[in-house]
Amino acid sequence: MNKTKSLRLALGQYNFTVGDLHGNADKVIHGIRQAVQSDCDMIIFPELCLTGYPPEDLLLRRQFIHDQKKFLQEITGQVGEITCLLGFVDEDRNNLYNAAAIIRNHKIWAVYHKIHLPNYSVFDEQRYFKAGNEPLIIVQNDVCIGISICEDIWIENSVVEMEALTGNAEILVNLSASPYYMGKLKERERLIQARARRCCSYIAYTNLVGGQDELVFDGQSMIVDQNGQIIRQCPGFIEDMICCDIDVNTIHGCREQNISFQMEAVHYRSSFPALKTVTIPTGRQAIKSPLITPAEPKKLTDAEEVYNALILGLRDYAYKNGFKQVVFGLSGGIDSALVAVMAADALGGENVNCLSMPTRFSSRGSVDDAELLAKNAGVNFRLVNIDSMFESGLQLLKPVFAETPFGVTEENLQARIRGMVVMALSNKFGWLALTPGNKSEVSVGYCTLYGDMVGGFAPLKDVSKMWVYKLSRYRNELAGYDLIPQAIIDKAPSAELRPNQKDEDSLPPYPILDAILELYVQDEKSVDDIVKAGFDREIVKKVLRLVDSSEYKRRQAAPGVKITHRAFGKDRRMPLTNKYHAG
Repeated sequence: MNKTKSLRLALGQYNFTVGDLHGNADKVIHGIRQAVQSDCDMIIFPELCLTGYPPEDLLLRRQFIHDQKKFLQEITGQVGEITCLLGFVDEDRNNLYNAAAIIRNHKIWAVYHKIHLPNYSVFDEQRYFKAGNEPLIIVQNDVCIGISICEDIWIENSVVEMEALTGNAEILVNLSASPYYMGKLKERERLIQARARRCCSYIAYTNLVGGQDELVFDGQSMIVDQNGQIIRQCPGFIEDMICCDIDVNTIHGCREQNISFQMEAVHYRSSFPALKTVTIPTGRQAIKSPLITPAEPKKLTDAEEVYNALILGLRDYAYKNGFKQVVFGLSGGIDSALVAVMAADALGGENVNCLSMPTRFSSRGSVDDAELLAKNAGVNFRLVNIDSMFESGLQLLKPVFAETPFGVTEENLQARIRGMVVMALSNKFGWLALTPGNKSEVSVGYCTLYGDMVGGFAPLKDVSKMWVYKLSRYRNELAGYDLIPQAIIDKAPSAELRPNQKDEDSLPPYPILDAILELYVQDEKSVDDIVKAGFDREIVKKVLRLVDSSEYKRRQAAPGVKITHRAFGKDRRMPLTNKYHAG
């Protein structure tokens, strides 16, 4: 009869902050204590949890590297009869490594260096780190455990396969900091399930949760069995710790019956005859208290997922940067209405300050709609009529403008006065200024630099106009009533900077505009490709020209939450001075 080989694993899905070495270390120690109380043999934390992810150019400061090592030593001193795997920055001569420390009994037994360093999209790890070259197997309680970090598990025929097929790893552990975008969870689950089936191994995947600048990490850490079944999973967008008993005897039958696995194992063992293996000594195993199986986390709809990501990104950006309250203009339009509701959900309505700033071109309905929305959302509302400031500006500039007709400049003057008022209150009271513009507007430059673009954070920066409507309807469904008044949802979008103005006077209808922008901005399709998809050539060329000519505005835009696979900023880095235009 085979001896039972099992481990009780804990996954510590926590919200770490870049640069907060003390706070991050405290969270690690708290998680270790929780895991000990649950009689866990091992706890796994996310990638670079000690420094926060991504630490970017903090890594160029040697003092930062030195300081985080002090906290690693402090954590090591706190780790007793439990094995702790945590992400940190290792240093060897002049090289830095994205690393995982394996700690037990007040000692670091082994260190794994990430082998595959991503250098695409929002990732630029090759700027800072040297790649590792040695897979690592640790043995505890006679169980073989393969270690990898984030990108390592995404690369096929590499680290995890070597550890399972050559090193007989029965559990594959991955420390991750995988940022969110729409559809990422399904993509991630499919990948991990496929790796587990191919390797006939359990996979314990621990992901970071929380907002960091423009990135949001969704967590949703998981344990997957050798058949690709998710047997435990953390909920998304919140801190959590899950514990699971893993009996690795169950995989041996799978491996014996899987001809493909056996053939691959022969190939890998001939190519990679030996892997680094470290045995972690443990004392006599005590009888464990039974685990309470948690309820399966709710599967989120696309709208729920995106909304939760936006709330988490906004909340963490504000709180992690020391802001308790926010301020922005509430126009009576759908964008600022959604931002008001989101801000109330993220920070509490009492910490949200909305300004209605009408001029002679603002409709009474817009002011009334804004006030009703503010009442529904429980946010602070102030009416600041800026028409006298607008008139003063017109008179001041009249001699300079001479007899030129009223046009875009005068329209933008109103937006810039509003921006000045918002920033005045931000400056006076220390409130974070939000800019409510959406991705569709920012894409084509339908926004005023130093006007409605003014602000420290743009919650809807990566949210298209049609998604603004979708999220507004979702939030009303969640509330059970018209939290965002139906009049706001139904009205034709307008900046109200001149009489009877409508967005469609300057732009294609938003369903068409958004479809073209997705093909061009996110999918990099050509004019011909977009036309073949069913769009008018002249409209396509106009939209693409607007996108290309608005790069200078986007470069000066506030940061905002990334929710698509290609957001403006790090995802899409276009030159400002550029003579090539796709249209």
